[in-house]
Amino acid sequence: MKEYKLFINGKDQASSSGIIVDDINPSTGEVFAKVHMADKADIEDAIASAYTAQKGWAATAPREKESVLLKAADLFEERAEEIKNILMHESGSVIAKCMFEIGMVADILRTAAGEARRVSGETFTSNDPGTFSYSLRRPLGVIAGISPFNAPMILSSKKFAFALAAGNTFILKPSSHTPVCGLVFGEIFRDAGLPDGVLNIIPCSSRDIGDSFQVDPRISMITLTGSTEVGKKVAAAAAANLKKCTVELGGKSPTIILDDADVDFAVDTAAFSIFLHQGQICMAGSRILVQEKIYDEFCEKFAAKVKNLKVGRPDDPTTIVGPLIEEAQCQFINGLVDDAVSKGADLLAGRESEGTYYKPTVVTNVNESMTIFHEEAFGPAAVIVKVKDLDEIIAMSNNSNYGLSSAIVTNDLSAAQRLIEDLEAGMVHVNGPTIQDEAHIPFGGVKESGMGREGGHFSIEEMTELKWVTVEGLGNHKYPF
Repeated sequence: MKEYKLFINGKDQASSSGIIVDDINPSTGEVFAKVHMADKADIEDAIASAYTAQKGWAATAPREKESVLLKAADLFEERAEEIKNILMHESGSVIAKCMFEIGMVADILRTAAGEARRVSGETFTSNDPGTFSYSLRRPLGVIAGISPFNAPMILSSKKFAFALAAGNTFILKPSSHTPVCGLVFGEIFRDAGLPDGVLNIIPCSSRDIGDSFQVDPRISMITLTGSTEVGKKVAAAAAANLKKCTVELGGKSPTIILDDADVDFAVDTAAFSIFLHQGQICMAGSRILVQEKIYDEFCEKFAAKVKNLKVGRPDDPTTIVGPLIEEAQCQFINGLVDDAVSKGADLLAGRESEGTYYKPTVVTNVNESMTIFHEEAFGPAAVIVKVKDLDEIIAMSNNSNYGLSSAIVTNDLSAAQRLIEDLEAGMVHVNGPTIQDEAHIPFGGVKESGMGREGGHFSIEEMTELKWVTVEGLGNHKYPF
C-alpha cells in the first residue's frame, strides 16, 4: 500500500505531527492509501516556501513557464493508467468519467501554458499631450486554493495552472476525501522542472488550517470550489482581510424541456445532466422542467431509461452510476425524497441504497413547497416539474438561491433566446447538457453559486493586479502651483 507525504518546497515531506490517515476507497470501504496530514507547522512551511519562491517565479520568462506547463501535461498523459486508477479508487469515478477528467486536465495545463505569453495590459489615449498611458498586469503573489472531491484533478489544476502561468506561487489544499488526487501533481511538476516552492500541496483538516489562508498577509488570494456554506465563510473572512477571492459553489440547475423537443433526445440530455458521476457535480441538472404537452411521455421514457442504468463498481466498464463519496449522503437524499413524497410527489424509480451505492432516483409532480425543489441533493436524484409556458419556466427556474448552469432543449429559437436572456445563471446551454466545461471558457455562476470566473484569460484576470502607468517627458507636465 502506497504512502503519500506532503509536497512542500519541491520535496515529499513527512507530516511534522506524524499523523498519517487511511484514505478510503468509497466503492469498497477498504483502505486505498496512507496519507500524511499537515498540521500548523507544515502549513507555515508551505506558506513560507511559496512566499520565498514567488519573486523568482514571477521574473521567470514566459517561455519557461510555458515549457514547464506543457511538460507537465505530457507527463500527466503518460501516467494516464495510474491516474485513472487513483480517480476510480479514491473518488469513485467510473471509467468514462476518469478518462474525461484526464483529458480535461491535460487541456487545462496546455491552455494555461498558452496564457503564460498573454498576461497583457492595454494602452490608453491620454488627455495630456505627449503622455504615454498604459496598464500592466502583475501577479498577486501567493494564492491558496481549496479543491473538492468530485472532480478533484480538474478543479485543482484549474486553480493552480493559471495561477502559475500568471507568475503566482500556489498552495493547494485538496479535499480530505481525495488527497492523492492532489498530491500526484507534486511529482509531475517536479519532474517537469518547476522550481522548488512554486507549488505546494498540503492535505490537512479544516480544523488545522483554520483561518490561516484568510489571515496570513503573505497570501494574496483564496480560490475555493466547495459548498455554499463554506464558500460564504471563506469569502467573508477574505473580505475582512482585503484579500481577493473566487468561490465556485453549489447549484440546483434546471434542464428545461420545451414541448417541441425530440423527447428521446431530451431524455438522454436530462439523464446525462443528473446522473454523470452519481449527480455529485455542481452543474448537475437536478431540476427537470417539462412543458405539459409532453410531460407524461417524457416521464415514462425517462423512468424507463433510469431503471436500466447500471449501478456498480467504478472499475466495471459497463457501470454508469458508481458509489457516492460517503454513505451518510444516502440518508440525506432519502430525507429529501421522503419529504417530497409526503407532500404529494410520486416516486417513479430508486430510493434504494446499499452502503455508498444509491440507485438512480426519479421523483415527479414536484412543486416549490418541497425541499428537494430547492436544496442540492448532490446525488443521483432527479426531480421533474410540470410547467405551462415560458413565464412559468422562467419563474420556476429562477426560484432558487443558486444560479450556476442551465440547459434548454428546443428547436424554437425565439423561445431559446428569451430563456437565454432571462435565466439567472452563469451558464446556459441550448440542446446540450447542464454539465459542460472547457479550459478556456468563463466558468462560474451567480447568486449563491459563487463569484468570479475560472478558465483561460478569465482566470488570469482574477489572479493578477492591474497597474496604471503614465510616462511623459521631463518637464512636460504643467502644474497649477
